[in-house]
Amino acid sequence: MKLSTKGRYGLRAMVDLAVHEEEGPVSIQAIAKRQDLSEKYLEQLLGMLKRAGFVRSVRGSQGGYRLAREGREISVGDVLRALEGDLSPVDCSGFSENTSCRASSSCVTKYVWKRLGECMEATLDGITLEELACQSKSLEAGEEPQAFTGNNIR
Repeated sequence: MKLSTKGRYGLRAMVDLAVHEEEGPVSIQAIAKRQDLSEKYLEQLLGMLKRAGFVRSVRGSQGGYRLAREGREISVGDVLRALEGDLSPVDCSGFSENTSCRASSSCVTKYVWKRLGECMEATLDGITLEELACQSKSLEAGEEPQAFTGNNIR
């Protein structure tokens, strides 16, 4: 699986919101500047994340974006699925009821793709924005970030 810029940049924006959540609503301009991203592209990504229920916008002169839920309640997998869609490593119909693959009954590689997909999902769902925000703050403070615990795997 290779993520597009939607997934990569969108996740960076979400981590930025998590890091700066105590400051109130964060402007697109501030995120774009800190993350070196295009404001126009960021606006599109935040729109997708808003429709998915992960961010909310605040209007007004002090407006911007905020996380719609606590950072510990949003996983990397949630964000990537909202931006990228299905995270399966391959399009394999071997496990589908309505399979159109003629080799499905004798194909053993489908088990590789299934296991790979399950491992990726468990990893991505096991890392939260809160965890990434803590890692980011450690890096900014010049500290060595801690390894991911994996305790958040759902």
